[in-house]
Amino acid sequence: MLRLIIFAMLFVLSGIETYTGKVIKITDGDTIVVLNRSKEQIKIRLEGIDCPESHQEYGEKAKQAVAGLCFGKEVEIRKSGTDRYGRTLAFIYVGDVCVNKQLIIQGMAWHYKKYNKDPELARLEAQAKQNKVGLWSQPYPVAPWDFRR
Repeated sequence: MLRLIIFAMLFVLSGIETYTGKVIKITDGDTIVVLNRSKEQIKIRLEGIDCPESHQEYGEKAKQAVAGLCFGKEVEIRKSGTDRYGRTLAFIYVGDVCVNKQLIIQGMAWHYKKYNKDPELARLEAQAKQNKVGLWSQPYPVAPWDFRR
């Protein structure tokens, strides 16, 4: 409990907006919809990660992984910004578990280095690669940003 209070204080001091909501929809591996306390639906793009596209290998598995981690659950949203499509960018927590980090650990997402410089996400991706977890078990995984081209 003390840890959560300290985290909350740090986020207030850093200007990062935090709130809670219930995950009501999984759009894909890195996009969810949350119903906040005001009963508003908020589309959230998971900060710092990029999952395979739906028609890409591991795309459906990534969607299932994020669903397993947070669908139907009350989550803490730590908003870091808004993307060019108007979606909220955020780190999502179920208790002490960061969904964004878990997807990288499970080999279901790349660290999106173009838009996020978090060294922890980079380290987790390197570890997943080294251990050939999830999409890293493929001989030549294609990053979603390359697949979209």
